Amino acid sequence: MIKKLYEKYKELINYLFFGGCTFVVSMVIFYLCNQLLKMNEHLANIISWFFAVLFAYLTNRKYVFTSNASTKEELFKEVTSFYGARLATLGVEEVIIYVGITLLHFNPMIIKVIGQVVVILSNYVLSKLFVFKGE
Repeated sequence: MIKKLYEKYKELINYLFFGGCTFVVSMVIFYLCNQLLKMNEHLANIISWFFAVLFAYLTNRKYVFTSNASTKEELFKEVTSFYGARLATLGVEEVIIYVGITLLHFNPMIIKVIGQVVVILSNYVLSKLFVFKGE
């Protein structure tokens, strides 16, 4: 029964697992940059975004959406659409950080968590609709 459920919801389960791992990558790097190195929250977020997106692309491609892209052209299109979608959600997260931290002075880690929840949900939809749509 568990195996049947897993097979039925494999993509979603894998996305939640690797999305959780991506969340940890993003949060740890944000914490290190913002709290320990005292970087501005926006610079810390962009640095954490870079590493999280690299991790997310590699894991999403192989374990979540099991991409079949194999030619240089297919891979280029996949990578550019993946990063393009992630740039869009980076913009959303930057707005959340600007309002929550810069304007309202809330705890940076709490605002980062809120931003990450919005980003993870948005990224799944964008990946499904625009990046790995044929998978």
